[in-house]
Amino acid sequence: QVQLIESGGGLVQAGGSLRLSCAASGRTSSYVRMGWFRQAPGKEREFVATMYRRGGGAGYADSVKGRFTISRDDAKNTVTLQMNSLKPEDTAVYYCAADDQSIGQYNYWGQGTQVTVSS
Repeated sequence: QVQLIESGGGLVQAGGSLRLSCAASGRTSSYVRMGWFRQAPGKEREFVATMYRRGGGAGYADSVKGRFTISRDDAKNTVTLQMNSLKPEDTAVYYCAADDQSIGQYNYWGQGTQVTVSS
């Protein structure tokens, strides 16, 4: 069974940085895309960033463009999210996700890690 385990969340002041990591139990090279989503209290889960395998490129939500960077290391079976210039509105539980292309959408999810940005 595939497991995705996030780490790196925490409390940071506005303007600060955090680096989230996601370790996969299987080979990440088998996932056509891996991504990050977030869910703030009282809000629906939203897309943050995604990265395709084998140099297929990355995509970001407009709200994080220029501040967040996603990367994946298929040799280490990890995907990371570098978050800079954090804002209070970035406060949320962040989830790692993977898509093995079996159902055409992200079908594996981590348990989430809390990110809190204080003003």
